[in-house]
Amino acid sequence: MSDVMLKITDLQKTFNPGTVNAKTALNGLNLELRDGDFVTVIGGNGAGKSTLLNAIAGVWKPDFGKIEIDGVDVTFMPEFKRAKFLGRVFQDPMKGTSPDMEIAENLAIASRRGIRRRFVMGVRRADRAKYKELLASLELGLEDRLSTKVGLLSGGQRQAITLLMATMNRPKLLLLDEHTAALDPKTAAKVLELTDQIVHKNKLTTLMITHNMKDAIAHGNRLIMMYDGNVLIDVSGEEKKNLTVEQLLSLFHSASHDGAVNDRLVLN
Repeated sequence: MSDVMLKITDLQKTFNPGTVNAKTALNGLNLELRDGDFVTVIGGNGAGKSTLLNAIAGVWKPDFGKIEIDGVDVTFMPEFKRAKFLGRVFQDPMKGTSPDMEIAENLAIASRRGIRRRFVMGVRRADRAKYKELLASLELGLEDRLSTKVGLLSGGQRQAITLLMATMNRPKLLLLDEHTAALDPKTAAKVLELTDQIVHKNKLTTLMITHNMKDAIAHGNRLIMMYDGNVLIDVSGEEKKNLTVEQLLSLFHSASHDGAVNDRLVLN
């Protein structure tokens, strides 16, 4: 295993090139995450945050540059092949789970991700015991609802289960794409608390996009701010821990020479 879990070199992506709608989403971006880094990512609309996550996941192919996960070049590896390296939780709680299947069945599918084996119908008793223990760690009372259809759960419960599913096999890299943005503040705080627990317990290298600057400062060991398809600010350790929202905004103004701050960036 390499000490560098994610290495991105000179990543470039332009949508609709050569047209009036051309948009450069990633502009020669360089980024390294060491094994166990928990990096929060902020930036205004159009900064390139989601394009970055989609490039890592293989949804987009970059125009130029290189993406390596644990020393493996995945730049042009098909999305389904690189899935074995990744766990991902989306903003929409409806994504990531199958609503018409039971909680136990959803967890069973997630546990088999990236493992070559013959398809087995149903969930074994030993697996049910393991899933019950996993669900109990969420402290949401779901350990007694293994047979409940996921579609009957609340958004917060679904997102907590999606988080479990994304991390069951200890992925090389966990991608969290504004995974609390669609939840009410109390539920969002609970899901973030669970995120911290799961990431630290499993020592997962994590990249978390958020529009909440307070959350970006409070969680993880490192914070990056993106602007115009590049990393503008990169703070970690004590410097990050002692940051205030006001200081972060001041850093942004100084680094970007831009007096306008996107409304969603300073929300909350």
